[in-house]
Amino acid sequence: MQIGNYKIYSIISSHFGLDGGAMFGVVPKTLWSKTNPSDELNRIEMVTRNMLLIGEGKKILIDTGNSQKMNDKLKDIYKLKFIPHNLLSSLTALDIKPYEITDVILTHLHFDHTGGSTYLENGELKLTFPNATYYLQKGHWEYAFQPTERDRASFIKEDFLPIYEKKQLTLIEGNIELFPNIHTLVVNGHTPYQQIIKVTDGDNTILFCADLIPMASHIPLPYIMGYDLKPLETLEEKRRILKTAQQEKWILFFEHDPYTVACTVKLTEKGYVQDTILNI
Repeated sequence: MQIGNYKIYSIISSHFGLDGGAMFGVVPKTLWSKTNPSDELNRIEMVTRNMLLIGEGKKILIDTGNSQKMNDKLKDIYKLKFIPHNLLSSLTALDIKPYEITDVILTHLHFDHTGGSTYLENGELKLTFPNATYYLQKGHWEYAFQPTERDRASFIKEDFLPIYEKKQLTLIEGNIELFPNIHTLVVNGHTPYQQIIKVTDGDNTILFCADLIPMASHIPLPYIMGYDLKPLETLEEKRRILKTAQQEKWILFFEHDPYTVACTVKLTEKGYVQDTILNI
């Protein structure tokens, strides 16, 4: 896909599973299991799907997925696998080397969004993309060092602190045009100062939904994760975004959906639902 001067690619960096009840909040299992069946431990299949944009002299990656640094216990809990896809193998398939990535936009610092930013070599933490500048909302950076007991486990400092120590982190504030035609939109329901990413040339728009709408099955307004700190705020953020996406025919790109890469939405008498499915 191409929007403006950017060629856009979808890459899968890991496969994992989370509790279906946690992923769909108050929605009963009899409903969410129709689209996302669970295993014997109630985990549903998920991926970390990242967006790569090439253009304007840059190779820009949005989020870095899960970490291969996790210990075996956590890998088992999260059903974490890096076969058949991982971050580097997916980039290699596009003939891209890690040192060629010029910029990394992090939507937020939860382990399944920034874990791939660092790796261990002989016991030393190193940056996966040594020449990249990383971008994050300043408010979220500050929050990551003082999370609540409810979400503390989502932040693993080894995933993101080395970026700061290497002086490769740029903190930004608010809704801005970060690069030509690439905009940040701040949402706060899931976690404070999460930034979702809009790429638009005026005629065509794709939205990297991150954890505002992690999967296509989360399009209906009440389908909100139990992980969200402020679910009612998520509800209003979804309502606003989906209204614009439907009216302006945006493409929604899903970071965690193992089945659907992207789609447009339509409004029916039952609310917002997915419309045209796209494979990017």
